[in-house]
Amino acid sequence: MHESFPMNNPEQNPQINIPESELQFSFSRSGGAGGQNVNKVETKATIHWDFRNSAALDDAQKELVAQKLSGRINEAGEVVVYSQAERSQQANREKATQILNDLVARAITVAPERKETKVPRREKEKRVEEKKKQSEKKESRRKIDY
Repeated sequence: MHESFPMNNPEQNPQINIPESELQFSFSRSGGAGGQNVNKVETKATIHWDFRNSAALDDAQKELVAQKLSGRINEAGEVVVYSQAERSQQANREKATQILNDLVARAITVAPERKETKVPRREKEKRVEEKKKQSEKKESRRKIDY
C-alpha cells in the first residue's frame, strides 16, 4: 500500500474526483472486527476503475497512473481498491472511493525537478580540516623510529 509518492501536500496535489458512473462496486464478506456481523453481512467494498477509458484524466495523466499504480492494476487493466475497515457497507464504499481519489491525485502529481546546488567553500574547508585532524591523531599513535 505504501508507494513512493510525494507527501500529501494540498498545494502540490491536484484534487481529482472520479465520476461514480466510471466506478464498479462489488461487496463481499470482510474479515476483522465485527463479531458475528462479519460472517453474515457483505461489508467489504471493492472498486474497479477502468482508468484508460476515463473522462476524468488526459492521456499524460493516464500514463502516470499506469506507471505509478502498476501494482494495483489487474489483468483487465482496471485499478482495484478495497476497504474493509468499517462495519457498514456504505462507510467502506466511501472510504474506498476516498482512497482511490487520493491514490490517483498523488499518482498524477509530478515532483518538481531538483536543482543542483554547489557545495559551499566553507564546507569544503571544514572537511579538509577534519581530515587533517584525523591524520594528525593517527600519526601520533605510530611508533617513533629513531
